[in-house]
Amino acid sequence: MSRARTLGLTFALLVTLAAGPAPAHPGGSNGYAVVTIEGPRVRYSLTLWPTALPPAVGAQIERARTGDAASLDQLLAVVRDKVTLTAEGRRCEAGSGALAPPASATESLTLVVDFACGGDGRQLTIRDDLFDAFGPDYHTLARVDAAGRTSQFVFTPEGRETRVTADAPEGGFLSFLWLGVEHILIGWDHLLFLLVLLLRGGGWLSIAKIITAFTVAHSITLTLAALDVVTLPDRLVEAVIALSIAYVAAENLLPRPAASRRWIVSFTFGLVHGFGFSSVLRELGLPTQGLVLSLLGFNLGVEAGQALVVALVLPALMVLRTTRWEGRVVWGSSTAILLVGVALFVERAFF
Repeated sequence: MSRARTLGLTFALLVTLAAGPAPAHPGGSNGYAVVTIEGPRVRYSLTLWPTALPPAVGAQIERARTGDAASLDQLLAVVRDKVTLTAEGRRCEAGSGALAPPASATESLTLVVDFACGGDGRQLTIRDDLFDAFGPDYHTLARVDAAGRTSQFVFTPEGRETRVTADAPEGGFLSFLWLGVEHILIGWDHLLFLLVLLLRGGGWLSIAKIITAFTVAHSITLTLAALDVVTLPDRLVEAVIALSIAYVAAENLLPRPAASRRWIVSFTFGLVHGFGFSSVLRELGLPTQGLVLSLLGFNLGVEAGQALVVALVLPALMVLRTTRWEGRVVWGSSTAILLVGVALFVERAFF
């Protein structure tokens, strides 16, 4: 393979990665709902960020935030139409809805709709079809407050319903497990970091140390950040994640990178990636007793998704090492990933 051909493939990879708009942190778009059940009355609050949703929806949110009544009415109509509450077999009646007072220094918008339900609210089914309006990558992370308990659930296109009783909703752990799998599989900045680590990671023992170090490190900071023990500014975290990609890619271009010490790099930057993972859970504002099980499910999902990626990539890399193309493929891939990492760092740090 000629150097010109390698550069061409590098350029193609860059074009592919830059083909569409990316949020500050990839991994889909989220809305954050708080469902408060007080007997026959249920208050549904949905918080949305314009930058985390498709451009048309984001523009509509911006207009509603600045006082455009028509845009606000359209968004409230979406909530009333796509969120269905059923109590004891009867559909709850949605009120007109309102805009909650904005929190200080935030670009989010919170929509509030009150539902009138029959019965005592001990048996409630919640169905979320907001994906039909906000796109297939959208998820609703929900906190459900009922009978003095707080529980969590993730609504996805594959899991649109949950049943709430006086004790707890069904399926919360599994929904967060799947969210963790999705988050790592479509979080391409984390996957780029993992790939560039493995490209020149050495033998089986060295690679096992790299993967273990990354897993332990991001599990530590994911837990600390989700429990609000330690938090860092999102802008700083996302910029350092981009820097980690560029750093390891640049190291791959050195004549003899120290593969035996790469687990240290993996652990160090893995701590920062854990803060990136935690952003999904921190936005819910869950109390500790409600968060632990969801945190466990989410973290196990991240590990399962990571294991799947490694299982697919590692055999291909091992085969590559037995061919004469290894040096050129590693050089071309690392160069492309280095440029992507630098571009991401500049975007996240300065724009």
